[in-house]
Amino acid sequence: MERNSVKQISIWEGLSQAVTDFGLLVKFKLTLLVLFSAVMSYAIVCGGNVDWTTMALLAFGGFMVTGAANALNQVLEREYDLLMPRTANRPVATGRMSVSKAVLWAGLMAMTGITVLSFFNSIAGFLGTLSLMSYAFVYTPLKRSTPLSVLVGAIPGALPLVIGCVVHEGTISQTALMLFSLQFLWQFPHFWAVAWLADDDYKKAGFYLLPSKNGEKDATTGFLSFVFCLLMMVNAALGWALGYVGIVATAVLMLLNMYWAWLCWRLYKDCSREAARKQMFMSFLHLPVSLIVILIDKI
Repeated sequence: MERNSVKQISIWEGLSQAVTDFGLLVKFKLTLLVLFSAVMSYAIVCGGNVDWTTMALLAFGGFMVTGAANALNQVLEREYDLLMPRTANRPVATGRMSVSKAVLWAGLMAMTGITVLSFFNSIAGFLGTLSLMSYAFVYTPLKRSTPLSVLVGAIPGALPLVIGCVVHEGTISQTALMLFSLQFLWQFPHFWAVAWLADDDYKKAGFYLLPSKNGEKDATTGFLSFVFCLLMMVNAALGWALGYVGIVATAVLMLLNMYWAWLCWRLYKDCSREAARKQMFMSFLHLPVSLIVILIDKI
């Protein structure tokens, strides 16, 4: 009886570890943020009148494609992940999951996700494929070569909003481009704040992601983050001028961008870890609030 109990506990612990490792492999929390963007853009172009089956399939397909990209990222960076305490416990890096198994998972998820997105239309399937390939095979290797990798990574990072629009509209509309530009610009002050806080970790693995000369933590990061906040203000103004967003929503977006710009300016002036932390946490608030404001404007 006691042996059976021990065996059951061992099986349960093994299953629990496998589930945990799968969540780490696909970067579950990051993937949920990507799904939120895609689903919100779909809801925006629908004017709130969503088809729940379509939304569920969009979320499932998006999860599969994003999970595949993240799995391939970990396969390619497994040696570097071991050098950083923040990523050292990832399943491929530790050897808890073999490279072949991780690649198999990535292939299955990629095939499933792209098939589901292609079910809507060929453009959605193509954009899903483009997002996967550019993230895994262009952005990932560039991270050790140039800070411009952030620019490259911002493209697949913003494509989910276009995919959400394309699923409903069947074409890349001006609304899709406006939403793309919002998340594309958002990623720079967001990621640079994260890179500032994790700079010691990144440098252990040979990643120099800050925009300053030699990747040093100086005023360049705060200043360029401030500039991108100004560009987001221009983007919001253009959205109103072209009739995509109402005046009230535009005013809220302007206030959000102004406050974030001020926090970025503080990083420029102080060059402190605390200023970078405030800039990062504001980024977590900025994107969902912006998308919710635009959705409410469309309803």
